Formats: sequence, structure tokens, C-alpha cells
Amino acid sequence: MPLFEGLGSGGEKTAVVIDLGAAYTKCGFAGETGPRFIIPSEIKHPGSQEVVAVVQFNINTEELYTILKEFIHLLYFRHLLVNPRDRRVVVIESILCPSHYRDTLSRVLFRHFEVPSVLFAPSHLMSIMTLGLQSALVMDCGYTETLVLPIYEGIPILSAWEALPMGGKAIHKELQSLLSEQCTVDTDSSTGLQLPSVISHIPEDVVEDIKVRTCFVSDLQRGLKIQEAKFNTDAERPAPPPDVDYPLDGQKILHVKGFIRDSVAEMLFEQDNEEKSIATLLLDTLVKCPIDTRKVLSENLLIIGGTAMLPGFLHRLLAEIRSLVEKPKYRDALATKSFRIHSPPAKPNCTAWLGGAIFGALQDILGSRSVSRDYYNHTGRIPDWCCLSSPPPDSIYEAGKTPPPLMKRAFSTEK
Repeated sequence: MPLFEGLGSGGEKTAVVIDLGAAYTKCGFAGETGPRFIIPSEIKHPGSQEVVAVVQFNINTEELYTILKEFIHLLYFRHLLVNPRDRRVVVIESILCPSHYRDTLSRVLFRHFEVPSVLFAPSHLMSIMTLGLQSALVMDCGYTETLVLPIYEGIPILSAWEALPMGGKAIHKELQSLLSEQCTVDTDSSTGLQLPSVISHIPEDVVEDIKVRTCFVSDLQRGLKIQEAKFNTDAERPAPPPDVDYPLDGQKILHVKGFIRDSVAEMLFEQDNEEKSIATLLLDTLVKCPIDTRKVLSENLLIIGGTAMLPGFLHRLLAEIRSLVEKPKYRDALATKSFRIHSPPAKPNCTAWLGGAIFGALQDILGSRSVSRDYYNHTGRIPDWCCLSSPPPDSIYEAGKTPPPLMKRAFSTEK
């Protein structure tokens, strides 16, 4: 438990903050500067004993309930080591999270673990709390997708969000393909063996480790030359960085080619058939926003997500934006050419969690904005922002606590 709880004179215990990501889950306590644990979002299925992903949207509800129950039990009793009945819960979620997943997770927390209350907080909105901002254009470049959502005066502009199924998973797939085709392996008995003849399939955790340790994002001019050489064999390719030797199983040495190190991340900035890339997502979102909000949003860019931790990512993204804004498609539509990226007080993969920890430390506000166990037991569901048949907001919050006007606006789509 947090140290200051043992020094205090009692009172309500600090909330548990959980950020369920597609690749990793961050968990810890409100009021702390970072998560206690970052663990893979996977668990052994209690029936088949196979390792399955926790964040799945295409399985039936009962199976999802079983998976989430095992995973939340792991968080509480192996990592956090606290009683779930004693602490409120803040769950950091994506705005694109399906309703049935939220309902199943809330059923696990309320019915099985009997937590006092649960708050589902949008990750983009929580991220700007780490900077003390009211308005920002937030990009979450995660494992499965990249999602951009503008926040203006504490209100998400839901009509302007943009997403692209491009993230860490796509990079891993491309990297694994390039390693199998281009790289060689040295063993104790021979050298220069093709990788598929030694290892039929590289585990994804190894691919991720190779990406984190060896790969980087090139600058704009170099990146354009790499993209041109990829589609035009006659184009001159820039000199590659040095090759890297990566140990496999302690007995094999994988020779990672230099051109793989700087080219694997180019897929994030290559425009597809619809002229979409992660850089165009930001500009397309700005075009959808009201014209009087664009200058404030463009000068307050916030990039979160694990993929954004690649070396050179932010520099390349800003260069791409400043290059694209000069093209006719955006030059005539946007009313601003000023772009600035904030540096949050946490790593990009933990920024949303830190925002939830800050919000969870405000116990009076947290109690008024959370869904209580009594309300859930009475109604059997949690209110959904996209459901018009939700009960009145005043019946959601605990008796005797009125939601503050500021936070009521912050979690609303109305002005």
C-alpha cells in the first residue's frame, strides 16, 4: 500500500488505478508518480491453460468474464496486495472501447470483487491532467491503433476523432517479416544460416525487444529517401546505420541489418491508398474542429502511447506535420501553421495512468463522479455516454455528494 497511508490517521484509502492496454496493463495507486507494476495484458485461460489476451472484443461475454476475473485477481492478490473491497477503482479506457467490454469489466469488479465504486475515465482526457491543461490535441499511438481526439476546455470533441489501425503490432509484424527474409544467424556449429532454418517463428516478446533496443525513426529527409527506395529500385538509398548483433537463447547470434533498424518504423508515416498516415490524422482532426479552436489545439499537441517512445518519433512527427501543412489540402483549410508538442511529466506509455492517479487522489471529486456499488446492484449496469436510456445523472452518485460543475462538464459532450 502507499507509504503515506501508514503515516496518516485513517480516513478513506487511496484508489486503485488500472490502465488496461492492448499490450500492457499499468496498475498502481492514486497519488503516486508512476504505476507500481507494468505487466503484459495476458493471462492463462483457466480452462485450456493457453495464454490469452485480456483485451479482446470478439469473444462471448461469459468467456470474457472468466478471463477478466482471473486477470483482475492477479492484479489485486499477486501485485497490489490489497483488499478490493476497501478501495475505489479508476479504470483508464479508450473512447472506442465497446460497451459490452465495459459492462463485463464492471460486472467483474462489482459482483465478484465487490469494489466500493468504479470510474471509467477516457485516456485522452486523463492525459491532459498531467499538464494542467484544459485544451489539447491528444494522439494515442498504442499497440493496435493510433487514435487522435481533441479536448477543448475539458470537453472531448467527439465529432472530430480520427483513428488508424497502425501501431506497435504493425511494426512487430513488419519487423518479423524483414528479420526472416534478410537476417542471418550464427550458431556454435555454423555461421551465416538463414533465420527460418534455425527458428521457425520468433516470439513476439523477442521481436519487441529487438525493436526497442535497435530500431529508431529517421528524420524527414532520410525517411523520404527510404520510402522512395522501397517502391523504386532505381532510387538511391541512404547509407544504412551499423548492423547489430542480437543474442538469441544465449547460444545463437542474430545479425540485424542496419537498413532494417531505420526502415521498419517508416510504415507509420507512409500514406496509404486513402492518403492516410499518423501525421495526417492530426491535421484531419484539426480540420474537423471549429475554426476558433484550431490555434489553441495545434499549439498544445500531446503524444501518448508506447509506440511514441521510439527514438526520433516526436521529431519526425513534428517535421511531417510542418511539411504536410504546406500542401494545398491543408494550407487552405487550416487557419494556423504553429505546432508545438508538450513534454508530459511521465513516459508516453504511462501518461494516461498518471492522469488517472492525479484524478483519483481527489477523493471528494472521485466519490461524486464514480458509479457506486449500490447503484450498480440496483440497476445492474453502468451508465453509458452513448446510451440515451441511461438513468438521470443525479441517481448515479453516492448520497450526499453532488458532482462539481467543472467535472460535470469535463465528462460531458455538452457545453
